[in-house]
Amino acid sequence: MGFWKSLFSSTDASIEKPTSTESYVVPGSGEGGSDRATPRIFFSTEREIDLYELEELCDAVGWSRRPLRKVKKAIQHSFLVASMWEQRGAQRRLVGFARATSDHAFNATIWDVVVHPDFQGKGLGKALMKFMIKKLRSEDISNITLFADPHVVNFYRNLGFMQDPEGIKGMFWYPD
Repeated sequence: MGFWKSLFSSTDASIEKPTSTESYVVPGSGEGGSDRATPRIFFSTEREIDLYELEELCDAVGWSRRPLRKVKKAIQHSFLVASMWEQRGAQRRLVGFARATSDHAFNATIWDVVVHPDFQGKGLGKALMKFMIKKLRSEDISNITLFADPHVVNFYRNLGFMQDPEGIKGMFWYPD
């Protein structure tokens, strides 16, 4: 499935409503020379994302390329778009991304969860997913699903997602 990788269900009424931009302190981010500005990680729901920068992020994790016009259309038609940025002085860098589609009432599916390899293992993927879940729950979405490659199933399981809840099995149709 390449770029569109990323079925589980989770509800958590205790998650508070987030703001559209939130900051996250990267562990160990204060280490660095005095000539470098201390980095700050922040989340945004702004949809105006440089598609070439997003493509570079996806390339960094080895995802297949998709036509940019389709990526743009997918973002435009998503219910929620979340991006994660590293701010270092005046420079800003896209380091994470996720989006969700929804019926605007009961269900949402999270897609395209990606964190740059330089930022993996620091709790940022978990923070990005919690941001997504908080935003979806603030819209009263109670059934959140996603698709995951086998090597990241445990990551999502640790966030409360489960495989085949109540014996539900996903089905797929692909063109020949």
